[in-house]
Amino acid sequence: MKKSSEGIRLTVTTILGVIFGFFVGCSFPNFSSIRLSLVPSFSSTVEMDFTGDTIYVESNPHGAELLPPGIVVVETDFYLRRLWGNPEEDLTTRPKYLVTFTVGFEQQKNVDMAVKKFSEDFTILLFHYDGRASEWEELEWSKRAIHVSIRKQTKWWYAKRFLHPDVVAAYDYIFIWDEDIGVEHFDAEKYLHLVKKYGLEISQPGVDPNKGLTWEMTKRRGDSEVHKETIEKPGWCTDPHLPPCAAFVEIEAPVFSRNAWRCVWHMIQNDLVHGWGLDFAFGRCVEPAHEKIGVVDAQWIVNRVIPSIGDQVRERCMLEWSQFQARLAQADRAHIDGTARG
Repeated sequence: MKKSSEGIRLTVTTILGVIFGFFVGCSFPNFSSIRLSLVPSFSSTVEMDFTGDTIYVESNPHGAELLPPGIVVVETDFYLRRLWGNPEEDLTTRPKYLVTFTVGFEQQKNVDMAVKKFSEDFTILLFHYDGRASEWEELEWSKRAIHVSIRKQTKWWYAKRFLHPDVVAAYDYIFIWDEDIGVEHFDAEKYLHLVKKYGLEISQPGVDPNKGLTWEMTKRRGDSEVHKETIEKPGWCTDPHLPPCAAFVEIEAPVFSRNAWRCVWHMIQNDLVHGWGLDFAFGRCVEPAHEKIGVVDAQWIVNRVIPSIGDQVRERCMLEWSQFQARLAQADRAHIDGTARG
């Protein structure tokens, strides 16, 4: 009788165990992988899923999840490489800054003068809108420059397609300049010294107030090294800390820190190629904008006012400005609504 009673108890326990396991299994129908936490270095942890023969690394960039983390290179650069020898010995120097000009051959003389204001600590990148890139080879510095030649495109069209943040991540500062800038009173190294001294994430040189049309904010002042605010015409500024009275530089000759450019690049619209309206929105990419955006007076430039757009193009510029403002307002509303619902 004792043995019979123990057998019954064992049978009942087994049945209950099977039933319990069945319900637990039903509660986790999608559990089909094993997660391990690997520590490849002292500073990072890589989460990996092993599902069948596939290794899925969540910390890798999108599209590279199937690669081992140690082989993933998320950034690139414009440094020129040799075709022979040891790759590790290719670079004798690593420029810390990037300067780009969008150019036509007719402005070669002016661009030549401008480029010579930048030392070998700068990578030179020319965007050729007239297709005449090979004709620049007569200039000595042109041999170490990067040339991108695509006809009839604008500075911001090139910037969106060739200055992705992961491409220019090697550079501390990125200059995105027009071709018609006079640089007789400009020194790039001294300019960056002042940018760092005053903590500017987005900046531009002051513009000669006696040449061409320019906003009050970007006019050069003779009594300061840097200024970050101004007084505009009545009705232009709803807030003294907002554009165009502060947190404002123009799209003619802006200079961005690496971090600021990563944000600005994402704000550039793929189809709005003239960039009108961007300068009023630069402040969204740094905080506080009225302290980190400024004009460097001690190193200043001249706007040579070379005619480059006709009435039809100007009409397109104005249209793009209004479209950009509308998209920004719509994005703000959607964000506010989403935050409120959340």
